Amino acid sequence: MLSQQLVNGVLLGATYALFALGFTLMFGVLRVINLTYGFYFSAGAFIALFATRQWGFSIWLALPLAAIGSGLIAVLLDWLLLTRLRAKGAPELASLMVTLGAVLALYSAMTLLFGPDIRRLPPDVIGADALVFAGIRVTQAQFLVVGTTAVLVLALVALMRGTRLGVGIRAMAERPDAAELMGIDTARLAALVSFLSGFLAGAGGVLIGLNFNAIQPYMGEQMMLRGFVVIIVGGLGDLRGALIAGLLLGVIEVLTAGYLDSGLKEAVAFAILVAVLWTRPSGLFGQAVLRRA
Repeated sequence: MLSQQLVNGVLLGATYALFALGFTLMFGVLRVINLTYGFYFSAGAFIALFATRQWGFSIWLALPLAAIGSGLIAVLLDWLLLTRLRAKGAPELASLMVTLGAVLALYSAMTLLFGPDIRRLPPDVIGADALVFAGIRVTQAQFLVVGTTAVLVLALVALMRGTRLGVGIRAMAERPDAAELMGIDTARLAALVSFLSGFLAGAGGVLIGLNFNAIQPYMGEQMMLRGFVVIIVGGLGDLRGALIAGLLLGVIEVLTAGYLDSGLKEAVAFAILVAVLWTRPSGLFGQAVLRRA
């Protein structure tokens, strides 16, 4: 049924959007291509897995714990890998190469520690009941996905538009040197942006692991392709574009799997990426919202 496929696509796209929002925020403000971002996604899923299986936490406790844990990991890795590069004004290629080596090491360490096999959250971590309306079935896990995404997106918008921290982050995204002259602590804001990005990635990892009931070390690597597609299609650094492009990609992937072939999902994502780069390299929404504000 087309209506069911569209709902499934929106729910999947909500997770893509959540993942891409953190990636977009990191790039838009810090101007770095941080490939360890996919690791935060995997780390969040594994923290939730450990919390639910070893400590008996409910998903309502495991989800925020995993998001916070991933945020702290992001701050630590940013400090270890990128602080010196930012201080020296290194080009974006430098951050790309440093984080590429780091993420390969991190994935290898996680595989060595947990093994390559797929792990699953406890079956009773969330109810299996579903709401059926007009023939459309939505599970509790899917409700959690869309609800969490909506709350986090609204919270991020409120932070960026309605607080002094948000004003400082936007000023730093526009002109870091001018922000420092205005008395803004850019080092502290860089740590905050790293935390927020890791927080969003970790939450996305938990939601994907819950929705598909499959957690493994390289799940973040698989998600990075979607992340790149979303931020390029939506517009580099554009939060609104990341949200809309994430939802669109989810719908397109579900329709492709449902009516064509599930093996074509990655090809479709790549085709969309190439088409946008050929026709509108700045993305569908042009300049970044963070830079316009």
